[in-house]
Amino acid sequence: MTNSQSTSTQFLTPEESADVDRALLSQSEKFLTRLTISSLRLLNVIAKDSGVTMEDLSHQQVINWFEKDAKIKREKGNEASTLKW
Repeated sequence: MTNSQSTSTQFLTPEESADVDRALLSQSEKFLTRLTISSLRLLNVIAKDSGVTMEDLSHQQVINWFEKDAKIKREKGNEASTLKW
């Protein structure tokens, strides 16, 4: 189990969420902004777990990482996986 899987990872802080709330954006734009910030953080985790830079990540490595995280969740429970949904 990698370090990112053994600890709870927060992909968007309460402060960042509040900043997005204050932004002059529509609700759908705020959602996309939160998703983008969270995705950036998750891509960093995936790159680190894959042993490559984020710029060198391939779509297949992202798919493989999601499959691996889902397998961990099925076999060891939600708390053992990186994504807690």
